[in-house]
Amino acid sequence: MKKSYYLFNPGRLSRKDNTLKFVPVDAEGTEGPAKYLPIVGIKNLYCFGSLDANSAMFNFLGKNQIPVHFFDYYEHYTGSFMPKDFLLSGKVLIEQVKCYTSHKRRMQLAKLFVEGAAANMLRNLKYYQNRERDVLEQITMIEAYNLEKEAADKIDALMGWEGNMRMVYYSAFEKIIPDFKMGNRIKQPPSNEVNALISFTNMMCYTLCLDAIYHTQLDPTISYLHEPGYRRYSLALDVSEIFKPILVDRLIFSLLNKKILSEKDFEKKMNYCLLNHSGRKKVLRSWEERLNQTIKHRKLNKHVSYKHLVKLEVYKLIKHIMQIEPYRPFKAWW
Repeated sequence: MKKSYYLFNPGRLSRKDNTLKFVPVDAEGTEGPAKYLPIVGIKNLYCFGSLDANSAMFNFLGKNQIPVHFFDYYEHYTGSFMPKDFLLSGKVLIEQVKCYTSHKRRMQLAKLFVEGAAANMLRNLKYYQNRERDVLEQITMIEAYNLEKEAADKIDALMGWEGNMRMVYYSAFEKIIPDFKMGNRIKQPPSNEVNALISFTNMMCYTLCLDAIYHTQLDPTISYLHEPGYRRYSLALDVSEIFKPILVDRLIFSLLNKKILSEKDFEKKMNYCLLNHSGRKKVLRSWEERLNQTIKHRKLNKHVSYKHLVKLEVYKLIKHIMQIEPYRPFKAWW
């Protein structure tokens, strides 16, 4: 079974027969012991340190359909190497563009993305309200915003409602994880442990959605809620809005409330806070475990993994774009 590999240290990547050879290199240029990764077992590579590789290496990765995702020192996602599209479909692309250029169809789909995100945020809050965390005010406000968003007739206005809901939602975090303070949502760079975790795991969710889209006929640069832009796969941003409350936020609550992470897993400076090496390892281990967990799917009547839920969501989106079946965003029921 293929899996994701995470390269935390700077180093050199080369081909060795049917394996990838990774040699870590420290700041003085001293090489560490080489690691050999069998090419047939690699799904994705995540690089958190500088990577030295030539074009032949990327040609080899491309032929084996292995994406590489890059992050900078501040753990911000900076870009991806994506292999050549191999599931191209002119018909799907034409319909995807039509759905974007039609204001009515685009607004309908964008509102559904926000509806799914709001439903999953509310599910999280109601779970903790039932466990005597006083988040009733946030629940009431988000429910009101979710109804009022229907009056939006432009994408900018809709994004404003979505931003209001998420700001209210984040204001409940300190009640859910009382040992850590979040304050305002600060991204570049994160200001404290909670902001650092949100930024890091949001990017992991984004790359998960990008990978699911890449394995379909959809173009990841044509989106509906987020405005398509240069050098970004904005459709992955749309889809990730639905799954961030389920995959990202629930993971953060678990990591901090169960004390899997502590202050020693973060690097704090005067103007930023980041996960350190041990912290990233713990988060990514828990992330992979969460993606492989399964739930009983109501419609399919079988157990599917969280990772597979994202893939199913993308296929639902294709059916909607092709006008085969109306799209209904995934809403958690547990």
